[in-house]
Amino acid sequence: MAQTQPHAAPALLPHPDQAEHSEHTSAPASAQRLLQLARDTLAIEAQALHDMAQRLDTRFVQAVERILACRGRVVVSGMGKSGHVGRKIAATLASTGTPALFMHPGEASHGDLGMITSADVLLAISNSGESEELSAILPLIKRMGVPLLAMTGRADSNLGRHADVLLDTSVAKEACPHNLAPTASTTAQLAMGDALAVALLDARGFKAEDFARSHPGGALGRKLLTLVADVMRPAEQAPRVGLQARLPEIMREISAKGLGATAVVDADGVPVGIFTDGDLRRLIERGADLHALRAEHVMHPAPHTVRPQALAVEAAERMETHRITSVLVVDDAGRLCGALNSHDLMRAKVI
Repeated sequence: MAQTQPHAAPALLPHPDQAEHSEHTSAPASAQRLLQLARDTLAIEAQALHDMAQRLDTRFVQAVERILACRGRVVVSGMGKSGHVGRKIAATLASTGTPALFMHPGEASHGDLGMITSADVLLAISNSGESEELSAILPLIKRMGVPLLAMTGRADSNLGRHADVLLDTSVAKEACPHNLAPTASTTAQLAMGDALAVALLDARGFKAEDFARSHPGGALGRKLLTLVADVMRPAEQAPRVGLQARLPEIMREISAKGLGATAVVDADGVPVGIFTDGDLRRLIERGADLHALRAEHVMHPAPHTVRPQALAVEAAERMETHRITSVLVVDDAGRLCGALNSHDLMRAKVI
């Protein structure tokens, strides 16, 4: 009987994913090379922005004027990386006083073109100027009579030729070592969008208060929109004593309300002075007869006051200017209606 030979174990072939990984894996780059690549990238992009600034001409002014004259919105559109930049530009414009939105050019051909009206302006972004998705909608845009502002690196492109105003965002080269990945070109587009937004907000007289109204959830919104009435301690929590109150009564009021001070009010409830726990320490240091003193003898006259309708940041500025930690809140008749100290402002994140 012939002896059966054992089957040889089949050679293990690398998994396709492993083979592809090993094919493109190289030795780790040195720290020196990584830093040099980073510096080269920043230098290339900085040079691109410098060159673009030197090329700016009256076409930028025309673009700003077209947007200022627009009765509708700025509709920003771009494909791929230019689309991501376009979303940011639209968001920046909208938050700085220029109504804007982003429209995906691929979806525009399938119904989203209805976002645009004849009162709008289209800002189209494409480095090559030959994006098929943008090119497909350009004839319809022109037929609607919508002004076309183009941000492109090629003036002789399809987009460049159709544009009513051309913004040149060309770059000498990309920061990518292969000169392929959009890097310097997208930086140029983003910077041009910021330049438009800054020029427009200045032309519109857009102020910090206007910015805060569109950013109510941010730190600036809290600072510029929060009123004293929103953060103050109400009337029942505001410490107060009369002019004839003795020091034991004064200290009980300060301790009970936890403000570290108390208002001294007249018969009508109008603050005429303030006394703090620091004032008490100084009296003790001087050896004063605490039982003989009344509020009118130890108070600081003409205390600092604010109205409930004032901005909380104004109260914070007053505290800082006068180096105090509390202010009294008074109504239109000058009567005490609340109190505010630095801890209240800190809890509200005003300071």
